[in-house]
Amino acid sequence: MSDGNQGGKLKVVGQRPIRPDGVDKVTGRAQFGADFHLPGMLAGRIKRSPHAHARIVKIDASAAASLPGVKAIVTSVDFDRGASGEVEAGEGHTAIREVAENCLASGKVLYVGHAVAAVAATHPEIAAEAIDLIEVTYEALPHVIDVEEAMAPGAPLLHADLFTKGVNPKPDKPSNIALKSVMGRGDVPGAFKSADVIVEGRYTTAAVHQGYIEPHACVASWGADGQSTVWCSSQGQFLVRALVAKILGMPLSDLKVIPAEIGGGFGGKTTVYLEPVALALSRKCGRPVKLVMSREEVFLASGPTSGSVMDVKIAATKDGKITGAEMMLAYQAGAFPGSPVHLGCMTAFACYDVENLALVGYDVVSNRPKVAAYRAPGAPMAAFAVESAIDELARKLGMDPIDLRLKNAVRDGAKTVYGATVKSAAFVETLEMVKASAHYKTPLAKGQARGVAAGFWFNIGGESSAAVHVDEDGGVTVVSSNPDIGGSRASMAMMAAETLGLPIERVRCIIGDTASIGYSGSTGGSRVTFATGMAVVQAAEKVVADLKRRAAETWGCDLAMVEWADGVAKCADPSKDAKPLSMKAIASRSAKTGGPIAAEVSINAQGAAAGYGVHLCDLEIDPETGRSTVIRYTAAQDVGRAIHPAYVEGQLQGGAAQGIGWALNEEYVYGKSGQLENASFLDYRMPVASDLPMIDTILVEARPNPRHPYGAKGVGEVPIVPPLAAVANAVSHIVGERMTSLPLSPAKVLAAMAKR
Repeated sequence: MSDGNQGGKLKVVGQRPIRPDGVDKVTGRAQFGADFHLPGMLAGRIKRSPHAHARIVKIDASAAASLPGVKAIVTSVDFDRGASGEVEAGEGHTAIREVAENCLASGKVLYVGHAVAAVAATHPEIAAEAIDLIEVTYEALPHVIDVEEAMAPGAPLLHADLFTKGVNPKPDKPSNIALKSVMGRGDVPGAFKSADVIVEGRYTTAAVHQGYIEPHACVASWGADGQSTVWCSSQGQFLVRALVAKILGMPLSDLKVIPAEIGGGFGGKTTVYLEPVALALSRKCGRPVKLVMSREEVFLASGPTSGSVMDVKIAATKDGKITGAEMMLAYQAGAFPGSPVHLGCMTAFACYDVENLALVGYDVVSNRPKVAAYRAPGAPMAAFAVESAIDELARKLGMDPIDLRLKNAVRDGAKTVYGATVKSAAFVETLEMVKASAHYKTPLAKGQARGVAAGFWFNIGGESSAAVHVDEDGGVTVVSSNPDIGGSRASMAMMAAETLGLPIERVRCIIGDTASIGYSGSTGGSRVTFATGMAVVQAAEKVVADLKRRAAETWGCDLAMVEWADGVAKCADPSKDAKPLSMKAIASRSAKTGGPIAAEVSINAQGAAAGYGVHLCDLEIDPETGRSTVIRYTAAQDVGRAIHPAYVEGQLQGGAAQGIGWALNEEYVYGKSGQLENASFLDYRMPVASDLPMIDTILVEARPNPRHPYGAKGVGEVPIVPPLAAVANAVSHIVGERMTSLPLSPAKVLAAMAKR
């Protein structure tokens, strides 16, 4: 692998420059979704269902409409009833009609908190009063919350027109099972018949929320000429434009979406909830409208990730070779189809080279908010089951848990169960570095236990655009097409600086709106540093080629005799008395050599390399309360090449922190009426700094991605995949029995310890 187009030792990539947007964010100057204010702007509020499942008989908004200060009221009739088709969103596609139904219900409400109407008024208090005045007549229907209950014969049906896909012949009766996903290979029954040892178990996880600090927020303004603008906190301005335009039946060219700073997303902001509603209100009243969710609304009506039920069974020889496995995964989709169960099937055994596999997944709707992506969607649950079973296998065989994984680790050339060929994988190196780490070699104190788990994520590429503009004084502006969530401004600027041969201080990156830069997929799938970074590098290479051309013209020499290095053009023609030309020198006379110096590139990036992670978790349990305390944690990952190592370390630490919370504390708790009972950060227990130790990281750069000019692999999603199992394995070792149901709350742990 070469060091990109520049060759030799890298000077910017791999360094740790200060975050370019950091000062504005810590001083409060950065503009987030709720910070925008326009003249004449109205306050919006949304009326939400108190029922988990009910038919909407009538909506009477007359009293609200007559309230002084109310300027507009919308319901689902204000959306385009003919909206159809799908839009690419993150790792999958989303159906326009279902997104519209989720934004404003028509016909039925499908969960507590489902939006039914919205108001725009001159003051927030008036809007809140108007919401109370809207009278909705409901016919309550039976509801179903949990995945197995929703799959059972005779369960209340959410959709009369939902027939299970993936079943042949097509069923003649509707069902809550939206999809049956089947994949596999080899002779699984034969593997179990000849196995020396078999482990099996049922594993369950609760639905959990991404927990971003900034709630969903937007400002929408419908122009008198039909040209409209939306300012919003999202993971993809182009995705928002597509969804809003289709839901409201307007051309894409009539809508501009401006991305605000984003206070967290983790996949949860790869769809829309407020934006179509706010623009529909603005269209009715002709004034800008702001909508901001409360924290309770975020929990009630924006997508958590799926809860799950999984059965896993693994066959192995006595020396630890895994010969076969089978697995059933059932994931909650919430009110509409679209759980990440297919991704769960694809990733479950992706770390291991297993000849015989059989997996079946079920996408199941129930009366909960529709799920959204959450960092490696579907993979953490599947890994919890598989990595717990592998830990159980290691204990049965008396093998070191890392040695067992090394024996079965996937290597280049292996085939995945979904058909891809493994390339540039450093899973073996990651396992070896963890085994050699000081953490793994440190003996445990009495009462402590150590859990090990591995995880995988594909990483993706896709469509991205970027531009590089050279200023008159030789500085450079990079225009990225993706909202900056994990530090992509810095990584884009660093790759451009490396390619151009400039110090990072001379390069700045901005985020373009939908009218200022070419189309790009969303910030998700661990794709931005790889795909948009590739576009940035190619645009910078075009600029270098143009600079060399201009230098050759200035010197009157052949272009082939011009070299570009360290931000300077040099003439290799000994017959020319040509002094080196800096970028500033060339830019200052650009008008005489062809005009402004700039380049824009749009690509469909291919060749994203998968990532692998291995986590270690040491913890102890208070025998009186059952509270688990993580005392040491290490996250190691195959990162290709770390463009900005500090940001990569932050991704590993953040994913581990979220996964620890998922394992120990977090869950949606529902009452008998289908009401979410812990819709606040007080009752929904996320870990805070005092709950966690310093999370150590190991960046494995053994196998840079040869398809990227600087070797980058996506790093944002792998870190949340291993923690669930790493934590559960450690708890299981202390408790003395296999803990199979997350979260591992103190009450569950105490009960298990009492049985022992």
